[in-house]
Amino acid sequence: MPTPRNARIGEPVPRREDLRLITGKGCFSDDVNLPQQVFAAMVRSPHAHARIVGIDIQKALASPGVLAVLTGRDWLADRLKPLPHQPYSFHPAERPLKNKNGSPVFMPPHYPLTHDKARFVGEAIAMVVAESIAAAKDGAELVEVAYDILAAVTDTGAATEAEAPRVWDEASSNVCLDGDMGDAEATAAAFARARHIAKFETWVQRVTGVPMEPRAAVAEYDPATQRYTLHAGSGGAVRLKNDLAAMLDVPAQNVRVLMRDIGGNFGTRGMIYPEFALVAWAARRLGRPVKWTCERSEAFLSDYQGRDLAVTAELALDAGGKALALRVRSLANVGAYAGNAGVAIALLVGPWVSTSIYDIRTIDLHLRAVLTHTT
Repeated sequence: MPTPRNARIGEPVPRREDLRLITGKGCFSDDVNLPQQVFAAMVRSPHAHARIVGIDIQKALASPGVLAVLTGRDWLADRLKPLPHQPYSFHPAERPLKNKNGSPVFMPPHYPLTHDKARFVGEAIAMVVAESIAAAKDGAELVEVAYDILAAVTDTGAATEAEAPRVWDEASSNVCLDGDMGDAEATAAAFARARHIAKFETWVQRVTGVPMEPRAAVAEYDPATQRYTLHAGSGGAVRLKNDLAAMLDVPAQNVRVLMRDIGGNFGTRGMIYPEFALVAWAARRLGRPVKWTCERSEAFLSDYQGRDLAVTAELALDAGGKALALRVRSLANVGAYAGNAGVAIALLVGPWVSTSIYDIRTIDLHLRAVLTHTT
C-alpha cells in the first residue's frame, strides 16, 4: 500500500512566514500608527501594598503636551467595569472549582486603574495622555501619589498563615480556593495495599513570558457609530473583543479588535490587559486615537505571570510497578487578583497534567490557591 501523500509525521514542515518577517515587512502592534494619535504612559505603584491617600495631578496637567491625567476614580465615575476574569473553564465537561465548605471562590474585582490600594509593585495608579510619548512620560513623573505603606506578603506559603497581611479586607483569608477533586477514600485504600510509594516535593518558581514584542495597543473611537477599534497583539481577537466590550459596558458589536503579527505568545498573551481597555476609554474621552507601548522593565512588573506552585505528590505502585493511585497537594500563588490563568494554576497539577499519559484510575487532589501582593 503506498504511503499517503499527506503523511507529515517526522518530516520537516517548511515555514512560509519567515521571509516577510526577517526582511522587515511584519506589522506588530507598535508598528500601527493612526492619524492624530496621542500617547499614553502609566503611573505605577513602587509599593507592594499601600493605601492610596491622594493623587495630585495638577503639575502633570500643566506639563507641556499633556492632554489628560486619568485615575481609577475617573473610571468608576464613568460607570465602567472591572476586567472580566474567568479563572477556569465553564465547559460542561469540566468539573467547576469550589471550596470544600461550599463557599464560592473569592474573586476580587480587578479594575484597570486601582482606586483604593496598590496591591503589587507595578500596579497602574494613573494614566497620562499627551501629544508625544516623551511628554506623557514627563507628565507621569509629575503625578504625585500619597501612599500609606502597609505590610505585604509575597511568599506563597507565608500568605496562608492566619497572621499574614491580608491582600483583600473583604476576604476571610488570603486563601481564595480550597477544594478537593477525586476520591480520597479509594486513594487511601490503594495506598494501604501498595508495595511501593514514591513521594515528591517541589516548588515551581514564578515565571513571566517575556515575548520578543512587548505589549502595545492603539485604540480609536468613532462617535458617529459609537464603535471602538483596538489594535493589539493577543492570543485571540474574539476573547479580547468580548472582554473589552464587557469592561466598556457596550455591546460586543460595538468593539472591533485587529491583530497583525505577534512577537511571541505564551500564556501571558492569552487574555485582556488593563492597558488595552484604558487606551480605548481614553480615545473616547479625548476624541483622538491613543497609543501605548510597554517597555521591557514595565513588562516585568505588569505582565501576567505563571507557575509559583508548591506541590507534594505521592504515587502508590503495586509489586510490578503499576500505578495504583496518585495523591497531590498543591498550593498556587495567584497574585493579588485571581486572573484568567490564576486559580487555574492550581488545576495544572490536577486533572489536566498530573496523570500525564499514564493509566492512573484513582486520584486524590487537594487544590489551594492563595492571594499575595504580586502581579
